Amino acid sequence: QVQLVESGGGLVQAGGSLRLSCVASGFIFSINAMAWYRQAPGKQRELVATISSGGSTNYADSVKGRFTISRDNAKNTVYLQMNSLKPEDTAVYYCNARVRSGGFAFGDYWGQGTQVTVSS
Repeated sequence: QVQLVESGGGLVQAGGSLRLSCVASGFIFSINAMAWYRQAPGKQRELVATISSGGSTNYADSVKGRFTISRDNAKNTVYLQMNSLKPEDTAVYYCNARVRSGGFAFGDYWGQGTQVTVSS
């Protein structure tokens, strides 16, 4: 019933910027927290940034000061602004959202991922 679709990935040189978007669609009553994860080849998926329904944010130490997570509740969209990109930021980035759809409980949903490649 709920789908998350990421976009905005691409290839960028070190020091460059990208902005990722993730749009939730389907039967959505409300969205609680949203987050960005990433997974590099041969690595575990790691949490990059989270944002609560009230706008409180948290970041992994590796991206703090460079990345900014934000959301537009009216559009059911979460963004990740990535500045000063480093080669080690190269990964597939996944959107996650806790969504109330059918029923009263929240469930976790994932996007398909978008590739970010940072060249040195």
